[in-house]
Amino acid sequence: MDNILSSNNGRKRGLAIGTAIAIGVVSLPTVAAETTALATDDWVGISFWIATAMMLASTAFFLIERQNVDDKWKTSMTVAALVTGVAWYHYTYMREVWAMDGSSPLVYRYIDWLITVPLQVVEFYLIMAAIGAATFAMFRNLMGASLVMLVAGFFGESGAWDLFGGASTEIWWIIGMAGWGYILYAIWAGDVKEASDSGSEGVQFAFTSMRWIVTVGWAIYPIGYMMGNGMIDGMSTDDMNILYNIADLVNKTAFGMMVWYAAKMDS
Repeated sequence: MDNILSSNNGRKRGLAIGTAIAIGVVSLPTVAAETTALATDDWVGISFWIATAMMLASTAFFLIERQNVDDKWKTSMTVAALVTGVAWYHYTYMREVWAMDGSSPLVYRYIDWLITVPLQVVEFYLIMAAIGAATFAMFRNLMGASLVMLVAGFFGESGAWDLFGGASTEIWWIIGMAGWGYILYAIWAGDVKEASDSGSEGVQFAFTSMRWIVTVGWAIYPIGYMMGNGMIDGMSTDDMNILYNIADLVNKTAFGMMVWYAAKMDS
C-alpha cells in the first residue's frame, strides 16, 4: 500500500514538473508576430501559422505526458519534445519573415533542420538500441548521412557553393538523395531488419512507425526541393514552403506521437 501511495505521489510530482516546464515553454519570448497582418488568401503564411501552433501544442503535450510513461521511455519523450520545441521556436521567426515581405526563410529553415533531424536520428537510435540492433558505427553512419543530406540541400537551394554552373542545383539534389538513400538502406536491410521482430510490442510499433515516417514522410522534402528550384514546371517557392511546412508537421509531430503511443503501450 505504501509503495502504491509513493508511486502515485511521485507521478503527481512528475506531472506537476512536466506541466510547469510546458508552461515555461509557452511563456518564452518570441517574435512579435501580432505587428504583421496576415492576408486571408496567404496560404503560405497560413501554413506557417498552423505549423507554429501545432509544434507548440505538441511540445507541451510531450512534456506533460513524459511523466505518464515508464522510465525507459522518458528519454525518448524528452527527445520528441526537443524536436517539436526547437521547431516551434524557429517557426515563430520563419512565419514572421514570410509575413513581413513574402521572402522564403531558407536560412532559418536549414538551421532548424540541422538541429531537429540529428535529434530524430538520436530518437531512431534509441529505438534500435531497444531491439538490440544499434551500434556506435551505425549511429555514426546515420548521423553522417543525415548531415550530408542537409548540407547538400542547403548548398543546392542557396547557391552558396556552385559546382557546375546552372546544373549545381540538380547535382546537390542527387548528393542529398544519396544521403537519404543510405539511411533507408540502413533501417530496412541487414541486422536491423532481422532484429525488428524482437523487443516489446511498444518498441516494435515505434520502430515500424518511425521507419515508415523516414521512408514516406521524408520523401516530401526532395519533392519540395524540386518545386522551389525549377525542377518541376509550374511550381514555385510558395509551393515549396507549403510542402515543407506540411512535411515538418508530419515528420516531427507524428514522429513524437508514435513514440508517445508506443510508450503508452508499454506503460
